[in-house]
Amino acid sequence: MDLSELRKEYATHGLDRHELLDCPLAQFKAWFQQAKEAGLNEPNAMVLSTVDDSGAPTSRTVLLKAADERGFSFFTNYHSRKGGHMEREPRIALVFPWFSLERQVHITGSVVKTSEEESLAYFARRPYGSQLGALASDQSQFIPDRQHLETRLAELKAQYPEGKVPKPANWGGYRVIPDHFEFWQGRLNRLHDRFLYNKKDGNWQISRLAP
Repeated sequence: MDLSELRKEYATHGLDRHELLDCPLAQFKAWFQQAKEAGLNEPNAMVLSTVDDSGAPTSRTVLLKAADERGFSFFTNYHSRKGGHMEREPRIALVFPWFSLERQVHITGSVVKTSEEESLAYFARRPYGSQLGALASDQSQFIPDRQHLETRLAELKAQYPEGKVPKPANWGGYRVIPDHFEFWQGRLNRLHDRFLYNKKDGNWQISRLAP
């Protein structure tokens, strides 16, 4: 499969230093709001990259559920493959691929678990089916077939009425504490605009990177 002729020129926007806010979280929130207003499908979808115990990288898409001064939060099964990776190596990377805006945001940092209270509060707000799904799935474990999941889901639905589903003990939140942000804006001739926020001595420093 030859894809050498498949390309797109990026010419929608540019990004200059004076347009950037001094705080990377504020800059992220501004871009995120623009992504929402542009009608992007799941603008909170982010690629989470971890490394296993052999040092091999692994990536998957998860959904951002909170972003504030404490960090970027998402929720998952602690016993999943990514959960095991983060238990051994808390250094991770995130990418928000907002392709239709010709933008990306790259974040690196370390993860910590959210409090049990935060996990319980978020689980209580999940749709009934998603709550049952968290109980039904031993995430990342081998299963015989799809029917295994459907049968388990039916059993749990009969066992727990809506509003009475308990949060699994091995399910909860992670918070990414960033130490680098990169804001990427596509430009013509692949001369993209890239700005790196690097935290040094408690302050954020902004530098332009070559594309």
